Amino acid sequence: MEKVTVIGTGPAGLTAAIYLARSNMKPLVIEGLEPGGQLTTTTEVENFPGFPEGIMGPELMNNMRKQAERFGTTFKAGWVKKVDLSRRPFKVFVGDEEIETEALVISTGAKARLLGIPGEKESIGMGVSACATCDGFFFRDKKLLVVGGGDSAMEEATFLTRFASEVTVVHRRDELRASKIMQERARQNEKIKWALNRIPVEVVRNEMGVKGLKVKNNETGQEEILEADGIFIAIGHKPNTDFLEGQLKLDGLGYVEVEPGTTKTSVPGVFACGDVQDPVYRQAITAAGSGCMAALDCERFLEGNAADDWSKSL
Repeated sequence: MEKVTVIGTGPAGLTAAIYLARSNMKPLVIEGLEPGGQLTTTTEVENFPGFPEGIMGPELMNNMRKQAERFGTTFKAGWVKKVDLSRRPFKVFVGDEEIETEALVISTGAKARLLGIPGEKESIGMGVSACATCDGFFFRDKKLLVVGGGDSAMEEATFLTRFASEVTVVHRRDELRASKIMQERARQNEKIKWALNRIPVEVVRNEMGVKGLKVKNNETGQEEILEADGIFIAIGHKPNTDFLEGQLKLDGLGYVEVEPGTTKTSVPGVFACGDVQDPVYRQAITAAGSGCMAALDCERFLEGNAADDWSKSL
């Protein structure tokens, strides 16, 4: 039986593993299909403290993994199909294997919803982004597109005007879904232009990178290319919580609900950290901070709920 199992290897999961390992908890970390999380698809990271010259995303995650290993973390490759949190020890099903664990830390993250059009995936990190806060700085004095019509899109577009020379909002309908106050704020910004009633068709690239976005005009049926140096996708995120269905309390969007100010979930002994429980900030540093919180919450839980105590009560 494992004392603590961590599902996920992004900044949250690896930080939790570092703290747990240093407390002699000997955590087992389950790596998914994309070890390292979203940062492994990012190029240069300039906003993670401690790296004044920046650091490549994959290098940062590899360093965190080595640090966790150094203190005694073990890693297991595999995909968690489901969990059984109905009683302790909890059960984690990885492929055809069943793992029992006294406590569980969930840090499976969230994925940005993408458009699913040609040229998009291969341009992630090379002109296409789903995080203005992360990447806006790299587009100073550039022409940008923001795809989306909700509050997130208005927020991203407004933020990007701090750097870009021009930001055009692209939305498939003639009306926005964003709240009235967010719309008004965006419409009052002189740097924000509008391309409504246009459906994204393809990310247009050349040998230098992103050149623009091919769109179809809903009114005329004609296609055109909106020229831009960068494209920001702002159509929401999907937390990776399908395997938790019926096991933990989730909010309406599928994020794990935690007790405010903690990482405690609706099941004692199960903790959630990182983007899987954070629909607001979604930053590497906030994920890492919540990973530390999860480790400390987990340690305190295990100190007050020794295996012998709860096994006798079952």
